[in-house]
Amino acid sequence: MDESRRNFIRNSAIGVAGAVGSLYFGHMAAAIPVTPPDLYMLSSQLLEEWAAKLLSLQVKDRSDTEHFGGILCPAKGLVQGRMGDAIYPFCFLADKKGDQRYADSAVLMYRWMERHVSQSDGSWLNEPVKGSWKGTTVFSAIALAETLKYHASVLDDGFYKEVELRLKRAGDFIYANFNMEYGNINYPVNAAYGLSLLGVLLDDGRFRQRGRELAHQSLKAITVNDKLISGEGGLYNQRSKRGCFFVDLGYNVEESLPALVLYGLLAKDEEVLHAVEASMAAHLEFMLPDGAWDNSWGTRNYKWTYWGSRTSDGCQPAYALMAHRNPLFYKAAIQNTMLLKECTADGLLQGGPHNYRHHIIPSVHHTFCHIKALATILDHHTDLQTISTEKIKLPREKEYGLRFFPDIRTWLIAKGQYRATVTAFDAEYKKFRNGHASGGALSMLWHERWGAVVAAGMNKYQLYEADNMQADTDPQSICITPRVELQTGGELYMNISFLDAVVDVKEENGQITADANSMLVDGNQQHPPAGEIKCSVTYIVTHTSVTLKFKAEPGKHNDGIRIIVPVISSSSYKLTVLSGKAISVKKEKCTLNVIADANMDQLNIQDNKRLFSFVPGFEFIPLCFSTPELTVEISIT
Repeated sequence: MDESRRNFIRNSAIGVAGAVGSLYFGHMAAAIPVTPPDLYMLSSQLLEEWAAKLLSLQVKDRSDTEHFGGILCPAKGLVQGRMGDAIYPFCFLADKKGDQRYADSAVLMYRWMERHVSQSDGSWLNEPVKGSWKGTTVFSAIALAETLKYHASVLDDGFYKEVELRLKRAGDFIYANFNMEYGNINYPVNAAYGLSLLGVLLDDGRFRQRGRELAHQSLKAITVNDKLISGEGGLYNQRSKRGCFFVDLGYNVEESLPALVLYGLLAKDEEVLHAVEASMAAHLEFMLPDGAWDNSWGTRNYKWTYWGSRTSDGCQPAYALMAHRNPLFYKAAIQNTMLLKECTADGLLQGGPHNYRHHIIPSVHHTFCHIKALATILDHHTDLQTISTEKIKLPREKEYGLRFFPDIRTWLIAKGQYRATVTAFDAEYKKFRNGHASGGALSMLWHERWGAVVAAGMNKYQLYEADNMQADTDPQSICITPRVELQTGGELYMNISFLDAVVDVKEENGQITADANSMLVDGNQQHPPAGEIKCSVTYIVTHTSVTLKFKAEPGKHNDGIRIIVPVISSSSYKLTVLSGKAISVKKEKCTLNVIADANMDQLNIQDNKRLFSFVPGFEFIPLCFSTPELTVEISIT
């Protein structure tokens, strides 16, 4: 590549970064006990930590022809097909740190991609398996295009030209195949940015025009009432039986919103930026005060980790790069990045807060996706200004009482130091059944000092995407969501599986009460062989406690009914069984108290042991009650 062309590309990169404006850097709210570094420094440190570990996992043995050049996943003992996304952050480090090892490793990764997942039609496979999904071509194309755009100086001319030609083929594949019905909504949205970026890099007007078309078509996926992005598991304009859109918080905040922001900044498209700013604010309603994304209800909740989503890129390119328009977005970016740091162990991003303690070997996928998001915001980093965020509160830091989101039939509760989510969301992911919780489930209970107390995982842990999930081999594993259940005839019937629940949530007399009427059904909405079993659940949230009431209808069908109340607790916290009806769990400077009006079964809680849920990555105490009616009070002291 000649020097004039290289300068044009680097100047273009600076121009896009300039469009972002000044980021806002300051301190977190007083409720957060640690004053964080600024986002730039934190992201730099975390990127370097992750990259060093990824570098150590790269296979350098040429005799290992299957893996040579790839990053070996510790969890699966193989090379993940999208591992090449790390080429971009590796070249970032080679450029910024002058470390040639990363540039050399990036070339080896590219060679592995071309040998094992590159296809004649210009695509790359998601995994090195015949027939694997090709839609992830857009993510690989973006990573390589950003590498050429921002870090061409670390690549020799021959390699640059080779990748440039390869990107032209990838662009042709995306141009020919991607539309608003191609895959989930995150694919056409990312194609909007990917094609626009390739259009600039390759000077191809077709790509730029198609990127703009997809970006503006994507705005139709923003729901009318709640301003959430629909289209994860169903068409963007499709509704469920109860009128819900197909929304997944994790994929929206970590892939779709960032792509729309990056497109808008690149194309200087104010119409898109204005719309996405409003949607970002709407999604931010679901961020917990510690930076976690409450995707306890989303269609793709099967990939939910407490900090985000298992194989998406991260929320930082959306929220950090729009902080000049709303400083609240900066706080969201740094809170989430701090959580990523807290969930990093042995150089890799773990699949949740308790994965490492529970000795779960991490998938490398989490790290090579999210490191790319950090490289993106660092490359867009220009003139920094410091602004204190001490008085800026995330929506869920405020005690606002009650909010309802009709497009997803989900209620958020903020009372005292408690934050809760109740959901009757009935939009299921494609043809899969018994995924995320519904039925009026208490899908999240969070406390300012304890953190997550209750969280909804999958009703039934299923490997919807076996290549992108980890198998649960624990024979004692159970669902982490509070529920009423009946196991009979080899089938499990639960209130949280019921998609037609009637839910009423109201605030009066200083408390918030949620009442849900449902039935015990299996994933196919079938009743037990002996007949229908109606049940009701009530959650009462006050400033000082949360009360859960469960009741299955009386009658002959009640034999075998159990009520399960899993309580999130790391195995590092001291559990004390106070009586057959009460336990306490001690964590640092606070204690979780659970008192029931019925005896609890001593299920796997001896010797301070815990069960574990991959979604969203928590250890928990599985409190079990062999009764059709129960009242449980939870408090933090």
